[in-house]
Amino acid sequence: MKIRRGEMLAVMTAAMLVLAACTPSPGSAPVGTDPEPSPEVIAEELDVPWSIAFHEGIALVSERDSGRVAELGDDGAVREVAVIDDVTAAGEGGLLGLAVLDGDVYTYFTAADGNRIERRAILGAAGALALGPPTTVIDGIPAAGNHNGGRIAFGPDGMLYVAVGDAGDRDSAQDLDALSGKILRLTPDGAVPDDNPFEGSPVYSYGHRNPQGIAWDDEGTMYASEFGQDTWDELNVIEAGGNYGWPVVEGVADDGDHIDPVQQWAPSDASPSGIAVVDGRIVIANLRGERLRVVPLDDLATASEWFRGGYGRLRDAVVAPDGSLWVLTNNTDGRGDPADGDDRILRLGVG
Repeated sequence: MKIRRGEMLAVMTAAMLVLAACTPSPGSAPVGTDPEPSPEVIAEELDVPWSIAFHEGIALVSERDSGRVAELGDDGAVREVAVIDDVTAAGEGGLLGLAVLDGDVYTYFTAADGNRIERRAILGAAGALALGPPTTVIDGIPAAGNHNGGRIAFGPDGMLYVAVGDAGDRDSAQDLDALSGKILRLTPDGAVPDDNPFEGSPVYSYGHRNPQGIAWDDEGTMYASEFGQDTWDELNVIEAGGNYGWPVVEGVADDGDHIDPVQQWAPSDASPSGIAVVDGRIVIANLRGERLRVVPLDDLATASEWFRGGYGRLRDAVVAPDGSLWVLTNNTDGRGDPADGDDRILRLGVG
């Protein structure tokens, strides 16, 4: 069979496009072979969802722009629990991270006077939850139209860890007297733990641009995802007192003065937000990259990619009480292309 020159060029072009799509960006991790699971949609039509946390098996979801905390029923119904009145939603600011401890929900949000964390008692039972009055855990965290960080989580030591962006003030990330560009460590009441690396300071690590994911493995090792600027997004292993370089360096510096990331990716392939550790893997939700990146704990130099472009922008990944992985899409945040039913919660039975 004779193939015409135009047809040959079309075939070659298609092959080159496929090869480009499958080739990692220079400096990024080799692509692994972890098989992609089949997701189940368990909730739909959320409004810019940002974080998921669980209270006695009940999923609570934050919505950035509406300031709403919602609960998810077993049937997928979404019910409003409360609206945080002081939320000022603008740009990337609004109601961001949620965390739950001992019957209280902690909320990280942007207010008129900056970012703050409040604690409220969770009242009632499934299907009729409510929140009590707020107690301020920490305030005075710098806020801006972007780089607010916003992820909060309780570590295996029972302390509250807070991912804080540089709020557009690059140099503040290296200033140990500033809260911006840091990961903070607090007691559940907001006090500074006696064993923090800098005496009297909530700062746990510094030199961060815009960290938005924190998680721990079974050995207690802490991991964090971070948005870079133009060159590299990062996955870091977090050490107490560690300097992660921003704005002096972005990505791997190999200079002995800063802690290098264990992986880095071009922002167009990543923009990593929430992360989770499940079944021997770090799972990273990516916004611009529109994929889950899956890093095996026993080989931090490699990664597999799931759902590349299949569900659009992905904001959070969290392990549910039953061991499944829940993922938030984020296509209604003004930067995505919402499909019918967006935004969604996907459930993955990984193993």
